[in-house]
Amino acid sequence: MNPSASGWINKFGHVLKEEPLERMNSETLYNQLKEIGFVYGIHLDVFPFVNVEHRLTEDEVAKINLFVALYLTFRLERKQVEFSDFVETVFDYYKTLEVGNISFLSKILSAKHTDSQLEKLIDSRIYLGGNTFNRAFGNSITNSLLFVDVLIFKAYLRGESSIVEHAKRLEYVTMNIAYHALNAKETSKNDAKLIQLLASSLSFVDLSTEEFDGTYGDLLEQNFTYEEKNYFLDMACLTIWEDKLIDFTESDYIFELGTYLGKEEKEVKSALDFVVDFFDKNKNRIGYLSEKNVAFQFYQGMSKNVSKLILRNSKRLKKELAESKELVSLLSKSAVKDLSPDEKKKVQNQLLDIFKTIPSLAIFMLPGGAILLPIFIKLIPKLLPSAFDDNRVE
Repeated sequence: MNPSASGWINKFGHVLKEEPLERMNSETLYNQLKEIGFVYGIHLDVFPFVNVEHRLTEDEVAKINLFVALYLTFRLERKQVEFSDFVETVFDYYKTLEVGNISFLSKILSAKHTDSQLEKLIDSRIYLGGNTFNRAFGNSITNSLLFVDVLIFKAYLRGESSIVEHAKRLEYVTMNIAYHALNAKETSKNDAKLIQLLASSLSFVDLSTEEFDGTYGDLLEQNFTYEEKNYFLDMACLTIWEDKLIDFTESDYIFELGTYLGKEEKEVKSALDFVVDFFDKNKNRIGYLSEKNVAFQFYQGMSKNVSKLILRNSKRLKKELAESKELVSLLSKSAVKDLSPDEKKKVQNQLLDIFKTIPSLAIFMLPGGAILLPIFIKLIPKLLPSAFDDNRVE
């Protein structure tokens, strides 16, 4: 089977129909998806029963695992094995979601057969190069939040009426937990790349209107399932992991989160141990831990482009900053200490006001442009030091 060739789903459908499920349940499926990296958004391996014709690329692994996860979820929930029913159900599901306010059906009208249409639909969920923001920066990476699709598909199969809102809550809580986890540790360049990767994978939350402040307590009082809470815990463990070492501060945060999630101490310890073992076994294969990988190029590419924008507009930016003493002071302060939530909001609002006056900086106003703000804030004092000489914070 070749997942990059037309007809792979039709062929794969026959293989999946014969896969026994006597010992499969939601918990074992989740654990298998975690073992192969899919839950973490790390696309390394496919299910053991999948026979492939060549060495798979990252996107091909993601494609197969999303498809298998959706199908096995369908079989577990509906107790059905009819492949045609599954295909129709997946179409109805994604049509209901209409991710990013763009109908998937507009991408697949050229296909004549339903399984061919499904191939195009799955492709559209794997790659992250289609929105205006990513096109502007020439970036295309693999979706790191694909497991959210599986969780929401299960909610859809169980008849939940507002799955779009539920999808937004899932992504929003996941990102807030990730941000909070970073605040519990001394961050590294790999942490920054991971957050950029997750932020770029958001499908249901609009980065131009939402901000992540690391709060999650009240959000966890929402009606999340046992499996969704496992996902939150595992993503938090993923975020704090670094160099095979998790210090006491970080583990304290994870155990506190476990309490919010209603988890026993042994469950939290198991999740921590699992992520350490997973990275220990796969550290040489994991994208954002490698200096020569797509995620790194994505992050570096954004930094390079933001630097270019700052330098090309240096005169105009200096003029605007000269008229915004409070902003300059806050930017200087941010270089040496954390800003308060109110101060962060002031910086964001004042920067957006400046971007509105400089046409070539309109990229920051596009959907997704908000993830560039931390890079801009970090770089501008270094690239335009003369604008900050009178406002350095000792």
